Amino acid sequence: MAGDAYDYVVIGSGPAGQKAAIQAAKAGRRVALIERQREVGGACVHSGTIPSKALREKALQLTRARQAGNAFQLGIVASVPLSALLAGVEEIVAAHDRYMAAQLERNGIRCIRGRASFRSPTALDILRVDGTRLAIEGERILIAVGSRPRQPPELAVDHEHILDSDSILSLPYIPRSMVVLGSGVIACEYASIFAALGCAVTLIDKAAEPLGFLDPALRTGFLTAFQAMGGKYRGGVEVAGARFDGFSQVEVQLRGGEVLSADIVFAAFGRVANLEGIGLDRLQLAISSRGHVQVDEQYQTNIPGIFAAGDTIGPPALACAAADQGRRAALAALGLPPPAHTSLVPSGVYTIPEIACVGLSRSGAASKKIDVIVGRADFSEVARAHIAGEATGFLELLCDRSTARVLGCQAIGEGATDLVHLGQAAIATGATADFFIEQIFNFPTMTEAYRIAAFDVLKQRSVPHAAHLKLAHAAN
Repeated sequence: MAGDAYDYVVIGSGPAGQKAAIQAAKAGRRVALIERQREVGGACVHSGTIPSKALREKALQLTRARQAGNAFQLGIVASVPLSALLAGVEEIVAAHDRYMAAQLERNGIRCIRGRASFRSPTALDILRVDGTRLAIEGERILIAVGSRPRQPPELAVDHEHILDSDSILSLPYIPRSMVVLGSGVIACEYASIFAALGCAVTLIDKAAEPLGFLDPALRTGFLTAFQAMGGKYRGGVEVAGARFDGFSQVEVQLRGGEVLSADIVFAAFGRVANLEGIGLDRLQLAISSRGHVQVDEQYQTNIPGIFAAGDTIGPPALACAAADQGRRAALAALGLPPPAHTSLVPSGVYTIPEIACVGLSRSGAASKKIDVIVGRADFSEVARAHIAGEATGFLELLCDRSTARVLGCQAIGEGATDLVHLGQAAIATGATADFFIEQIFNFPTMTEAYRIAAFDVLKQRSVPHAAHLKLAHAAN
């Protein structure tokens, strides 16, 4: 059965799918985008990034109010409906949805609402939301179907007492106590948010420390802040199961016999690609043991003409990375030249406090045997941090010892996810630590941390430039 033919078909309208469709349309191709939900944007917009960061902002506001001696008490916060703390989010999401829909329309992209299923490597059947069916052909097809929370067999998520990241924001009130299972980004973000809201949070995982992909100093910084808010971390612990006791508590059984009780259990065991129901049984598509589509450096699968990007292919599972992958996948699929430069993907962890990294890490430098100098600026040395009442945290520059070229940047503290972008630009342009010494930045700003870290690099260099020795001495 033949159908409408397109040069490029995208399944999924999240960051990867949206950017891929727009890139193909701007290249003059006929493009169709298939989305099974009513809105475009995927989980990033509607149930993940935007709503969770909005709740985080409310938690920060309440924390600052308490620190300033405001009359807000924990008991009052606990009685506030979660929907009140998320007031305005629906309008934000709706506005973003309208913007994205208009962007697709003005680029001439046909947006088809429905569920797509492969009939062959170039043909798709679509069950539309009104129950009708549509057949289309695509010379090139991108799978960007996003992901959903991973459900381990030993845990029955009921979305009422045991929740995951799709249902955590549907809680009617802030619980008095919560056990969070997992120690990755989503687990730690929500654990710190609810701890800041006055909930007694216990974070549990097999790992010795949370956020194991980060350098030790960043992990320590997170744990210190989390514990200061009353949070607890139980590392080296395995969960055997969890069940609601029928009255008011959820009991979490640990291997070894110990039982923990809490009002709510939040399960955050990572995410798995939404590959069910799209007809992969009709294809010989290579899937990893973790349930992700396998691709090459051009985001092409083992089947010529079929590409994949975003959460569909696994980590880093960041919206910014997915958008870049989608754009590059479209260029590769259409035989267009790739961007001139390799994109640096920053990592942003929206815990309280924020954590951000880009480029080389300490552990990465050690594994690659790269000799680096790490220049550090504690936010206690930055005037703007004191003005904002956020004097904890730090920024680090990782520089090549022989040249002082900036290879990596990482920060922890409020504003870290914005601040790290200046380090990203320095890495991308091949700048050295001297750049931050020679430039003039507004004062007072958090950017001052770069000058402090750069002077620290200068002091540590084995053969520092004589002219800068005086500057380094004067800075201290």
